[in-house]
Amino acid sequence: MAGDIANDLFFIFSSSFLMLFYTKVLGISGAVVGTLFLSARVVDAFTDMGMGRLVDTLKPSKDGRFRVWIKRVAPFAVIAGFLMFLSVVQNWSMTAKIVYIFVTYLFWGSICYTAINIPYGSMASVISEKPEDRASLSVFRSMGASLASIFISFFVPLFVYTTDANGAQIVIPERFTLLAGVFAVLAFALYQFCYHFTIERVQIPQKPETEKQSFGKEMAVLVKGLSTNRALGGIIAAAIFLLLSMLLVNTMNAYLYADYFKSSKTLAVAGILGTVGTLMLAPFANKIASRFGKKESATVALFFSAAVYGVLYFLHTDNVMLFLPMAFLASLGMNYFNVVIWAFITDIIDYQEVKTGSADSGTVYAVYSFSRKLGQALAGGLGGFALAAIGYASAAATQEASVLDSIYDVATLVPAIGYTGVALCLWFIYPLTKEKVAENVAILAERRKQAAK
Repeated sequence: MAGDIANDLFFIFSSSFLMLFYTKVLGISGAVVGTLFLSARVVDAFTDMGMGRLVDTLKPSKDGRFRVWIKRVAPFAVIAGFLMFLSVVQNWSMTAKIVYIFVTYLFWGSICYTAINIPYGSMASVISEKPEDRASLSVFRSMGASLASIFISFFVPLFVYTTDANGAQIVIPERFTLLAGVFAVLAFALYQFCYHFTIERVQIPQKPETEKQSFGKEMAVLVKGLSTNRALGGIIAAAIFLLLSMLLVNTMNAYLYADYFKSSKTLAVAGILGTVGTLMLAPFANKIASRFGKKESATVALFFSAAVYGVLYFLHTDNVMLFLPMAFLASLGMNYFNVVIWAFITDIIDYQEVKTGSADSGTVYAVYSFSRKLGQALAGGLGGFALAAIGYASAAATQEASVLDSIYDVATLVPAIGYTGVALCLWFIYPLTKEKVAENVAILAERRKQAAK
């Protein structure tokens, strides 16, 4: 949980407010920001896989295979996060600003965040091999993300916005930098807590030297195994739709509440309500997943979220007090999936090992991490391009009525379509039913028992 809070202090801060910082503080167009986010994902295709193979192939240290990277990378990750929100850059030339956002964003997202998040996320597979423990780990990860989200969603809008004489919502540039500094200190302390209080219990057998192949042959075998892993393919497709929808909502909400509803305070309330929903679901998520299956229960939950957003789109209300409770209902199904999603990944790692005989935990997680970043980039990229397409004026105090209506449409229609896509991917592509998961756990337990003899 501490590790997820540390990661998400900057992940949620950047996914929710970095576009806002770039457009309203630095005055950079949404199209340029969208290009940055999409370009970064090209870089991630190499850094994510590279980090995954690194943690899978290097000899484990005395601190374990995965957790040691938390200690190694934490200082660089928090510094990189802080550097993305320097308000002094607003006084630079536009060329210098663009160079600044490309360098700092790539340094944080493609290098530092990758180097700490992939080992951290892979670590669940060696903390316990029991499905119920892994579901519990997923719940606590989601609770950590929710706590970070509460702080960011509620306090950031209240802290960075002020109201001018005409009632318009204006951001205070220096406060982005101040918040980034606070988050850097908190994240570093939480990374240390996570490192010191986790234990890698499951010892993955090392391949004998005689079984090791050349790097080229090993990669060919690995790529073949991953490409035929239907569970991984299903969750990647689901993750892209999920992140596209979820993060685009987060991005557009900053404009929806401040510009369309003209109330930055309700943006804070909306963030709190979504997180409250996650915390409400957390105590029951493990029991629901255990009884009905993760795939089965998540599919139903996501169809529900899609339906509520569809209703909001057709209502096109300007009553924020009607919009808020309906948006809260819409978040419940998506939040349930987010609570249990990390248990999906450990199931997929087991599925890969059953199919190939090789425990490629870091690589599997790296592929999934890249798909999440791709969804994040598409959300930010399409958000930026959408803002440009609908005529949003960066750094302007007010927007035209047609622009505001378009912001509402994007903020409701995209998640309605996206969550439907996630549910369809789980139902038709993802093969790991409740029964199949139990079968894979039994197979691996027997293999490790035989290997220990």
